[in-house]
Amino acid sequence: MTMLATISSGRVDVDERAVADLAAHLRGELIQPRDAAYDQARRVWNGSISRFPGLIARCASRDDVSAAVRFARGNDVLVAVRGGGHSFPGYSVCDDGLVIDLSPIHGIRVDPDARTASVQAGALLGDLDRATQQHGLAVPSGIVTHTGVAGLTLGGGLGWLMRKHGLTIDQLLSVGMVTADGEFVRASATENPELFWGVRGGGGNFGIVTEFEFRLNPVGPILMAGPVFWPGTESVKVLRFYRDWIAEAPDDLMTMVVHRRAPDVDWMPSDLRGQPVVAVVSCFAGSVEDGEEVMKPLKAFGHPVLDLCRPKPFLEHQAMFDPSYPPGRWYYMRSCDVAELTDEVIDITADHAARITSPLTAFPIWQGGGAAARVPEDDTAFHGRAAGHTFNINAATEGPDGFDRERDWVRNFWSDLEPFHTSVYVNFLMDEGEERVRQAYGEAKYTRLRALKRAWDPENFFRLNQNIAP
Repeated sequence: MTMLATISSGRVDVDERAVADLAAHLRGELIQPRDAAYDQARRVWNGSISRFPGLIARCASRDDVSAAVRFARGNDVLVAVRGGGHSFPGYSVCDDGLVIDLSPIHGIRVDPDARTASVQAGALLGDLDRATQQHGLAVPSGIVTHTGVAGLTLGGGLGWLMRKHGLTIDQLLSVGMVTADGEFVRASATENPELFWGVRGGGGNFGIVTEFEFRLNPVGPILMAGPVFWPGTESVKVLRFYRDWIAEAPDDLMTMVVHRRAPDVDWMPSDLRGQPVVAVVSCFAGSVEDGEEVMKPLKAFGHPVLDLCRPKPFLEHQAMFDPSYPPGRWYYMRSCDVAELTDEVIDITADHAARITSPLTAFPIWQGGGAAARVPEDDTAFHGRAAGHTFNINAATEGPDGFDRERDWVRNFWSDLEPFHTSVYVNFLMDEGEERVRQAYGEAKYTRLRALKRAWDPENFFRLNQNIAP
């Protein structure tokens, strides 16, 4: 017998013949704790998450996904679903349950004439970027290339192109999904349209999306992008200038402000390494010439200590933050949207930025507006299109040493900003409970999502996520 966790927080003995039958039906592989591959297969991106599933089904097809779902339903087994494994709170792995690992299902097919891409759920953002940039095209996506396409998309998809082309979900044409019954369904604007509304921001609450079809947009391949750095002591001045500079920003321009201690890397001047710095990181999705003109005031402001904003391949810019967020580090974050960078918000930000102690902690403030904000709010489950800025207060350490201190810094910073919170991006939530999930969607959308959950997953089989209980 194999003892596994149940969805009701209990334990169930599963007959070894049922486990063997599942393994026999998979084109992929079923990994158990005794297997050599187990320890690596159970690991996820956030090193502070260490969980020990009873079984890991590495699925090689959507039929494998259906078989795994049916096994879990038939034996009342708790399920976690893993795409890229980037869930901050670690929802892509569980203790003693079954992990349905989609990473072997990672095919991408690009149709450059139709400007569409069919993407399987195990693909990573870098895979998608490389496939589409061969044709001078792109899907708006995130800022770390080893993030999974599936999780990013289902939560909404903020990224460098969102002011020009909208969120990732705004490019979504259809999905193929395995339901809680193990059946395969499609959803689009014309087929299961309410389900299609819900998966565009509602996360993995309704099933396991195994296939995505995206609209592609002309991008690059060369554009004006990169960071400009100032000393951290100039944070207030930089933020107030930045606020004025972006007030009339064209949709082609997407920016974020990053505070951190300057990293110990070759391209950072030796006298800056370890010192507090503030950077405005830009990506101009139009022509290089127009981008150079728009960037002039930024580059001329004050006395930058390092200017790396230049013409570069879009693929290079997309991977810029990869070294700052490698797998295995211990990460903790809290997030919030604010309407604007008021003087008080700026003062709070500069104060807490000066308190950063870990050389690995770097928190971005995302610019809102543009095309993403012009999509009608009710068109998708994603909530918060009117947000002026998104704070991603993220701390990191190499391991447990110093982690509690950095986590406290995050929580205190977030709490001091609380009077200015407007909404929150669901992909930036930790395990914060039902009330925060409600805030992520707003009451009207949350009610609509609960009705959708009751229709597609009334027993809350898919619960290891930012959960919308039926």
